[in-house]
Amino acid sequence: MSKFQLRWGILAVGGIAETFAKDLTVSPETRGVNDIEHVIVAAAASSSQQRAQAFLEKVGVKNAKAYGSYKELVQDPDVDIIYIATPHSHHYQHAMLCLEAGKNVLCEKAFTTNAAQAKILIQKAKAKNLFLMEALNQIRSGAIGTVQRTFADLSSVIPAGLLKDDNRLISPKLAGGVLLDTGIYSLTWVFQTLYTTQDKPRPPQVLSSARKNAAGTDEHTSILLTFPREKGGDAHGIATASMHASTNPEGTSTPAVRIQGTEGEIQILHPCFRPTKGRLIRSNGMVEEKDWPQPGPGKGSGWWNGFGNEVGKSDNAEGEGHGMFWEADECAYALREGRKESRVQTLAESLVVMEVMDEVRRQNGIVFPHEIETTDYPVDIAR
Repeated sequence: MSKFQLRWGILAVGGIAETFAKDLTVSPETRGVNDIEHVIVAAAASSSQQRAQAFLEKVGVKNAKAYGSYKELVQDPDVDIIYIATPHSHHYQHAMLCLEAGKNVLCEKAFTTNAAQAKILIQKAKAKNLFLMEALNQIRSGAIGTVQRTFADLSSVIPAGLLKDDNRLISPKLAGGVLLDTGIYSLTWVFQTLYTTQDKPRPPQVLSSARKNAAGTDEHTSILLTFPREKGGDAHGIATASMHASTNPEGTSTPAVRIQGTEGEIQILHPCFRPTKGRLIRSNGMVEEKDWPQPGPGKGSGWWNGFGNEVGKSDNAEGEGHGMFWEADECAYALREGRKESRVQTLAESLVVMEVMDEVRRQNGIVFPHEIETTDYPVDIAR
């Protein structure tokens, strides 16, 4: 039986694109996936072909095309699907560019700047009969009875020297702030445990508080979500994110996610965007530790991935993948099976999450420039 081959184009060549591309170069067989394969056939930088070529060389991809514009990339007939790795302020314009050109899309989180943009992308993908998915890694667990409450946090102390007005974490022009950057992961854990698990899920009530910086974007945000349920009473989700506090202070092993049920608790240790360890605490006092090792070429391979991607700088161990290949695999299986969205991160859920983030921004007066909030297309957005 021949393998299903998915041919990728990479739109933008920054750090997250590098991590994703390196994960694509890992043989799926290292994670027990034997019927699909990924091939990077092209990459595009917005500024020059040379930058795209340098990117391909850095991630170890040969015989792929390098483009100096995104418009050239989306016109490449050899590309099946495009991974969008630009700042989330630019996702709507770039996803529309890909969809209009007839390309399937995997868009890095946050999906868009607001729910109105997400809704139009979903409509466009359906009209064009194309696959569309927001890039998020997920796992599911049970064995704790009826879930009552979920706490989820993704926070880290950002050095003051990096917090400049033009930094993507700060700048309103780049949809800065922790909500759309790391808060999306906290919200996803809450939704996956309290929303997706319901037979007839309904959007939650939202109450939030955010501390803003001088630029007007959020640097410290807390969200309380109340999920109505037909059985078991309302469930509560608490999602938090900060750039001035840490989920996992150095030298500790603290849970980033706590899923609490009537018969116990599941804890997911930091980082929640790439979980490798967890524990199940049952109501009878029994504790089960769980490891989720990230597959890859293995120790001794001389291969590194993760933020840094270099020996001594990567957050991950030698030969250990970053886990972004799981979402790539879901894309491949969906396209092989003729599905136009993910089974685990549906477009409907992505839209509700965007609506929640819209409400958090409304409650806290967080406003971005018109050019990145608009649903008009095309709009030339300056970086």
